[in-house]
Amino acid sequence: MPEATHRVCIVLGTRPEAIKLAPVIQLFKSSPTFDTQVILTGQHREMVEQVMRMFDLKPDRDLAIMQHQQTLTDITSRSLQGLEAAFKELQPQIVLVQGDTTTAFAATLAAFYQKIPVGHVEAGLRTDDVFNPYPEEANRRLISQLTRLHFAPTELAQENLGRSGVLGEIHRTGNTVIDALLSVAKREPECNIPNLDWSKYRTILATVHRRENWGEPLQGIAHAFLQILDKFPDTALLLPLHRNPTVREPLQALLGDHSRVFLTEPLDYAELVGAIQRCHLILTDSGGLQEEAPSLGKPVLVLRETTERPEAISAGTAKLVGTNSDTIFTAAAELLSNSEAYNAMAMAINPFGDGLAASRILKIVEEYFS
Repeated sequence: MPEATHRVCIVLGTRPEAIKLAPVIQLFKSSPTFDTQVILTGQHREMVEQVMRMFDLKPDRDLAIMQHQQTLTDITSRSLQGLEAAFKELQPQIVLVQGDTTTAFAATLAAFYQKIPVGHVEAGLRTDDVFNPYPEEANRRLISQLTRLHFAPTELAQENLGRSGVLGEIHRTGNTVIDALLSVAKREPECNIPNLDWSKYRTILATVHRRENWGEPLQGIAHAFLQILDKFPDTALLLPLHRNPTVREPLQALLGDHSRVFLTEPLDYAELVGAIQRCHLILTDSGGLQEEAPSLGKPVLVLRETTERPEAISAGTAKLVGTNSDTIFTAAAELLSNSEAYNAMAMAINPFGDGLAASRILKIVEEYFS
């Protein structure tokens, strides 16, 4: 087998990055063109390792930056220092990052300081509010100013990059999260939650974690959940809790005693896909679920004031409902009581991709070096 001609470093630090980069890593690792090195920063820990195991992937090195109660400054500075040393040793000819995490921003900056080109997976998302979501909107804007190859998931993301006056090449690829989702959904994974009978209830899958929803917004969201359960006795709520106590403790206090609320630890990715397949409806502030759920025919109510994925709103697969308890309740009640409204969302076409994004990215990078 001929020796690989180009070295690429793929950097990740969080579970969403691991999920969305897994199909990319698999293809680059199997390509004879590239010597692919996967670097974990360690921004998150167990959740990333779960995903890597599920896709049969191993990091080539782990910076292990995670500390208790780490701040954004801690993550950025420790990632920069670790990546500086790694890039000097490995001498990659391109660095690939994903999305809008602090890891992705730090890796882009570290590569720029050594004049290494960057490829940005899921480029071009925008809310046009630099503090919402925070710090993601700023991270992705900063990354895009230093990126050589922009991999935009949708036409709108492509247009956003054009309007931003970025200097790199812009390519529309679809979103790699659909590649990952479809590969796992084919396995029809289990999702066994103690005492939750999926056949007995119309189960609402909910996730809440974003910083802008901490505090009062979280209270509004939790009260909306209680209103829904009270009005619709055939519903149950499955809520995997984020590990951050700022999110976890208020939700436990408000919802923990309800007989039809199932609070769990974070689901691994296979279990999450199983939950999406089995649930009736999704209420979330997650970006990834807005992209994934439509591929499995599940309506999404977005628990945020803004979304960087307006394609989902335009396509009718998701609806922006904010954090006001009455607004959330009204939107959920319509979907739970009106089958036409439900089916219109459930059957809308997913605008985020066809499951071939990673192969397009591989081809673009190959052409860049040719």
